[in-house]
Amino acid sequence: MRELFDEVAGHSPLDPEEAVRRTTRGPQRKRFYAQAGVAEVPEGFAVVLDGKTVRTPSGRPLVAPRRELAEGIAAEWNAQKEIIDPLTMPLTRFANSVIEGVVDRADAVTDDVAKYLGSDLLFYRAGHPEALVAREAAAWDPVLFWAADQLGAHFILAEGIVHVAQPDAAIKAARAVFPKDAWSVAALHVVTTLTGSALLALALLHGVLDPDQVWAAAHVDEDWNNEKWGADEEVAARRAARLVDFKAAVSILKASESAIG
Repeated sequence: MRELFDEVAGHSPLDPEEAVRRTTRGPQRKRFYAQAGVAEVPEGFAVVLDGKTVRTPSGRPLVAPRRELAEGIAAEWNAQKEIIDPLTMPLTRFANSVIEGVVDRADAVTDDVAKYLGSDLLFYRAGHPEALVAREAAAWDPVLFWAADQLGAHFILAEGIVHVAQPDAAIKAARAVFPKDAWSVAALHVVTTLTGSALLALALLHGVLDPDQVWAAAHVDEDWNNEKWGADEEVAARRAARLVDFKAAVSILKASESAIG
């Protein structure tokens, strides 16, 4: 089963779009097991196929820290038909990414998320038209107000795309509420990279916005353009693929002990 996900655990294990592209080139394999399930082990909850533990591409046991996560992964395996399709298994791909690329370097992944706080999507605003300016403010300002009021993180806004340096104190204050466990860090990374905003990811983690609100906030400008000029089918297809991975990351955060709200 490892070769099915070898491509997913490549050089950038937490880039969902890259993972999807690589997975589409992977080999097809017929379903070779009758039943997937969950077995409690000292390390957590292992996903098993006919009683045998699933392995990641490098051979590590696929063990989740919480039962509901393992059950979600097992459900993906049980849902497979005659041919196993990794694209329909976002939680399994996510688990491989965490175990292969995050468990041993959670601090580095946290650093990568923190970089977004220096150039977050929410900082850069349109100057016109007024309707778009208002729409961005309605979607993004509540998150910035929360960061300022609850975290003590006061960020600077800019009009256009010219980079504005953010205060170190603001970045430090926001980073202080990052999760610590590898699974939550990985989920935070996925949400951040998919939305372009570490602040939206934190708002989701802390219950300030729900998943639908976060996804909509991440696509304010895109949706505005679609309304004016029509949607591009290729862009829409990529967005749909990203949404699958976004929902998987959301399920990880919801199951995490780090989640608030």
